Amino acid sequence: MENSRRAFVRKALKGAAAVAIGGVLPSISARSYAAIIGANERVRVAVMGVNARGLALGSNFAKQSDCEVLYSCDVDSRASDKFIGAVEKITGKRPKAAPDFRKALEDKALDALVVAAPDHWHAPAALLAAKAGKHVYLEKPCSHNPHEGELLVAARAKYGKVMQMGNQRRSWPNVIAAVSELKAGAIGRCYFAKTWYTNNRASIGKGKETAVPSWLNYDLWQGPAPRERFRDNIIHYNWHWFWNWGTGEALNNGTHMVDVARWGLGVDYPVRVNSSGGRYHYNDDWETPDTQIINLEFANNTFISWEGRSCNGRPVEGSSVGVAFYGENGSLVIDGGNSYTIYDLKNKVVKAAKNDIEIDARNNMNPSEQLDALHIQNFFDGIRKGTALHSDIVSGHQSTLLVQLGNIAQRTGRTLNIDPKTGRIKDDPGALEYWSRKYEPGWEPSV
Repeated sequence: MENSRRAFVRKALKGAAAVAIGGVLPSISARSYAAIIGANERVRVAVMGVNARGLALGSNFAKQSDCEVLYSCDVDSRASDKFIGAVEKITGKRPKAAPDFRKALEDKALDALVVAAPDHWHAPAALLAAKAGKHVYLEKPCSHNPHEGELLVAARAKYGKVMQMGNQRRSWPNVIAAVSELKAGAIGRCYFAKTWYTNNRASIGKGKETAVPSWLNYDLWQGPAPRERFRDNIIHYNWHWFWNWGTGEALNNGTHMVDVARWGLGVDYPVRVNSSGGRYHYNDDWETPDTQIINLEFANNTFISWEGRSCNGRPVEGSSVGVAFYGENGSLVIDGGNSYTIYDLKNKVVKAAKNDIEIDARNNMNPSEQLDALHIQNFFDGIRKGTALHSDIVSGHQSTLLVQLGNIAQRTGRTLNIDPKTGRIKDDPGALEYWSRKYEPGWEPSV
């Protein structure tokens, strides 16, 4: 048993290393990379949402030798200008500005849309891209609500386009190895996964209605969301904490680690979900919880817990973000980086796999560029070669749904009973009101 487990892990590590050699890490030059894969087969992309995280993600795409960034799509003209300059500095070519991403989708030369806009735009933009015959790289969460996730799965089946969700840890070599260790029985039967995220976010204050800045197309920014007047504490980052546009810390950061937990436990949909928490630290406009614990129970006698603390950054297991798996014979901890540690039942370290790339899990823009490039390359391979995606939209929807169910439990104040075959809420019409959302008339997404 031990020999077979070690052979399984060695095989997984070998496969992960092969991915890492693909020319996206600094040790391989762009010229060498072009020789390896034939960089003339470039994937041409438009990047939607290029402020902060989108700037970093789009720049990462631009750095790939087998990619060409054709369009910068942002309702903030300042952000778009900055991104265009960044891409030109990287590649020597200036992408075109397309403030309305739908114009970019009309270009037959465009292969894919990269979506890094606010959460309320994720699924609607991806659906429009699929209808236009484009592939989609979709930042997490893949949807604002469960109904949109179901639409994405249906669109993937209907249009046959590649859709990769940006839960990049699915492509990190040591995280892949850690999950392989779990599945090979390194800690025996694994029955509980604890996940967490901590930060010291400041108050967003009380917003004041003011004129829309000249650099912002606020109507297009709101897009499918019901219209609210512009306030000075929403854009750019604070929209995360308003239900009309954002999904709270649970989907903002919880999606990443809950996804790893679901992957490690080998589960899909839960049978019961509950949540406790609230806005405790400040008295301001922040609507979503700043402190929250979501519990997810599964039919195979396993359990996932997510703890989010937006305003108290005390780490867990020495890390601001992570997942710990507990099994019959020990535990396995994956911290915020590309590393993991296995412990026996007496807390003795059995194995420690370290990361040699610096990662800052609290960096909102670019916590792990070099490792995230592996996820981008997997997306490209899916387009060019039909390679299986590390995070296809079905898997992405399943993981996103877990934390969406947690938020629904939080907002209703009760435990939800779930159909483990479909992930749908059972016998609770009030909770099902949160399955979808109200849309601005004329902006309703469809397949």
